Amino acid sequence: MLFIGIDPATEQDKSPTVWVDQEKRELVFQGWIPSPELMAECAAFELPGHAKGIPDGEAVVRIPASMVHMIREACDAIERANVR
Repeated sequence: MLFIGIDPATEQDKSPTVWVDQEKRELVFQGWIPSPELMAECAAFELPGHAKGIPDGEAVVRIPASMVHMIREACDAIERANVR
């Protein structure tokens, strides 16, 4: 697991974080639990060919916009891993 970064704007006991799982070639995010209202909004969203709702084994998390640069870095890291 490659640690990318933690949101520097959060308090000591809060820690939205970005990692790259190089073995599985996946981005890994730790974020805030969304409000019940946001969960309902996400669960109600429909796309053609996809079931409505949030499937078992999946989750919605909130990541602060201040972490965009870390997400870009994680994307770059996983692309480099895919080249190898």
